[in-house]
Amino acid sequence: MLPRFSNLLRSNPFDSTNTTMAARAAFTFTRATLIPSFSSSSSSHSASVHLSNLPFAPFHSKSPWLRFHGALWRNESTRLGTPLVRASSEQKREYRKVRRTRGSKITPKELQLSVGICIEEDLPDDPEVLNIAEMLRLNVPMAMKLAFDGLKDSEYKTRDAAISDVGGFESIELSVLLCNDDFIRKLNKEWRDEDHATDVLSMSSHIPGVKLPILMMGDIVISVETAARQAEERGLSLIDEIRILMVHGLLHLLGFDHELSEEAEVEMEKEEELLLKSLGWKGKGLIKSAYDTEINSNSHHDGSDDRKKEGSLRFYKPKFSHIFCDMDGTLLNSKSQISPVTANALREATSRGVKIVIATGKARPAVIDIFKMVDLAGKDGIVSEFSPGVFLQGLLVYGRQGQEIFRSNLDPNICREVCLYSLEHKVPLVAFAEGRCLTLFHDPLVDSLHTVYHEAKAEIMPSVEQLLASAEIQKMIFLDTEQRVASTLRPYWSQATEGRATIVQAVPDMLEILPLGTCKGNGVKVLLDHLGVSAKEIMAIGDGENDIEMLELASLGIALSNGSEKTKAVANVIGSSNDEDGVADAIYRYAF
Repeated sequence: MLPRFSNLLRSNPFDSTNTTMAARAAFTFTRATLIPSFSSSSSSHSASVHLSNLPFAPFHSKSPWLRFHGALWRNESTRLGTPLVRASSEQKREYRKVRRTRGSKITPKELQLSVGICIEEDLPDDPEVLNIAEMLRLNVPMAMKLAFDGLKDSEYKTRDAAISDVGGFESIELSVLLCNDDFIRKLNKEWRDEDHATDVLSMSSHIPGVKLPILMMGDIVISVETAARQAEERGLSLIDEIRILMVHGLLHLLGFDHELSEEAEVEMEKEEELLLKSLGWKGKGLIKSAYDTEINSNSHHDGSDDRKKEGSLRFYKPKFSHIFCDMDGTLLNSKSQISPVTANALREATSRGVKIVIATGKARPAVIDIFKMVDLAGKDGIVSEFSPGVFLQGLLVYGRQGQEIFRSNLDPNICREVCLYSLEHKVPLVAFAEGRCLTLFHDPLVDSLHTVYHEAKAEIMPSVEQLLASAEIQKMIFLDTEQRVASTLRPYWSQATEGRATIVQAVPDMLEILPLGTCKGNGVKVLLDHLGVSAKEIMAIGDGENDIEMLELASLGIALSNGSEKTKAVANVIGSSNDEDGVADAIYRYAF
């Protein structure tokens, strides 16, 4: 079976009547790789199974045997037009080999079911989904066989009987595509003018009145992302839910349509439950389940919302290999905490192979302590003493195995001037020396760096000379009111250190003095070169002026809405605030 989509009619995607060949121009996958069968009985990519080995009686007296071929396809792109992949004649049609002898009867041809199980290209190689796709190779033909049996002797008042006696065909073709919400939403928008994701779509290829040896039933498209949500809500496994959706889609292709009338709904509902029960599969059927849980109203998404939902990243490939993230005002909310929602988003992203790298003005020990609170520190967490990271505004950069690869220290003459100003004007000051914090006198604002921002408790040094002699200093921070920082400290020190140091503000009530020409963005660049990662592979999230260069460097720079106007001006995207789980929202919306 060619891995393809049939054209979906705008008026009714399940209607197979009154259409022309032109109106049913098929979607075709221009590249496809056949995933080998896991069957040990055959080295072929497709499995041939006699239904005599399945728990069913032959479905048509003129065709006592039926074979089916199940194949898994990884679809890498779609377009309207010419099919590139074709099944061989041996795959498309098989006959029992018999020796003709005088007076013997010719054994009738075997009716073959060709079932293609397709996986959309943007769906990652999730082990559970791949196992389900392999299982569908057997499940789909079993359901088809039983559904065909039901057409023979039953009278349906509402079913479109365009497909009735399948015994007149040499083979029957059907494809099932597994995709995510984005893909099925695009199909809904293009072909049904409905901008939301659905759980399943059926797209018929059958053209009544055209005599062909092959019954091309069409395609069943299933969003495994929506299926996973519904499975959780209904207490089912994912394979259970996908089987329910497959049965629902199959019945649509066979002419059932619950949307026609109440009578049609009852008829299709009974057929769903009968099929599932006969196959021994769990679930009540999609129609019954939708009523029981009101799932229809909950599964329709606002077309303007392109945010992935929590728990759904497994159904998307990452757009970036690394996410560089600031701490204060970005990853941390106004209480200097990582919220549970943000922590879960970080876990999901890392579980999907994305590297989260911290780029912050904080010292590394402070960052590790914060991540310990949400159980994301250590060897298997986001940050540890053995992970890469950019700290102290890019003045200390750690690479592979957490080894220091870059350090920049502040000019001792600048340090002396800053210390003397602090003593003279009684402005609280903290000097950062790798993991240590040094100060000249006690002040509640200095204490807040430890109690609120989780930095090391400041050591009070008895003199300026002893402070300068105790360690190499990377940066210094004045702490004051937002108004005094803006009106007094920043103008003074911008002029006093011009050409000798760099002045930045990460938060409004702190003024930071750094070595000349240094910034967080340069630290990120040093780390990228060390890791061999291109800036095109990264997404960056920040809020302060110290994040500007980092956001400009990244392929996608996101400034949170609580950020400075200068930062938002250079960002590609303005995200939610840090108190609205802005980092989590950015990950779900843009990283996958």
